[in-house]
Amino acid sequence: QVRLVESGGRLVQAGGTLRLSCEASARTISGYAMGWFRQTPEKEREFVAGISPTGASTYYGDSVKGRFTASRDNGVNSAYLQMNKLKPEDTAVYYCSTTDERYADPHYATPAEWKFWGQGTQVTVSS
Repeated sequence: QVRLVESGGRLVQAGGTLRLSCEASARTISGYAMGWFRQTPEKEREFVAGISPTGASTYYGDSVKGRFTASRDNGVNSAYLQMNKLKPEDTAVYYCSTTDERYADPHYATPAEWKFWGQGTQVTVSS
């Protein structure tokens, strides 16, 4: 069973940048899709970004397209979310996720498709 630990969340001003990291342990991420979601107390968990098992394809939620970039480094068993041009509405707890089917693409935007989750990291964007 894989363990995911997110880091990098903090308070940042609107227009700023952050880079979130997701470090996996107990299992490789190589060959597994990786996802990023976010959640606030008022909303359901929202799809932010996903990266395919080979890293060849990336997918984004409409609200972050053109501002966020997902990436992965299988060599250090980690995934990343580069967030640029941050807005106050990006404030949320950000979660990293992965699947349990190697070389399979999940329905990226559906939380139930993802088997394993990290504990989350808080991102707060001030106006």
